Amino acid sequence: MPVKKTIAKRIRQAEKSRIRNKHYNSMMKTAIKKALATEDAENANNLGRSAISMIDKVASNGVIHKNKADNQKSRIAKHIASFS
Repeated sequence: MPVKKTIAKRIRQAEKSRIRNKHYNSMMKTAIKKALATEDAENANNLGRSAISMIDKVASNGVIHKNKADNQKSRIAKHIASFS
């Protein structure tokens, strides 16, 4: 057990952030997998749009880096474009 109260608080805050980040990361990964797994153009467009929205939300919260978000969005866009 930490001696200082501020250290104990930082430990509590870090655990909350870890759980929150894990939740957002899981939601993002699921959305990406669904978007990339579909073989229908109409469905791919809808799922891709929602996945890109989720990626933007996660990146704006600081869970992932902006460059990683751009790479993931590019990957989804390339998959959607393959149906055209």
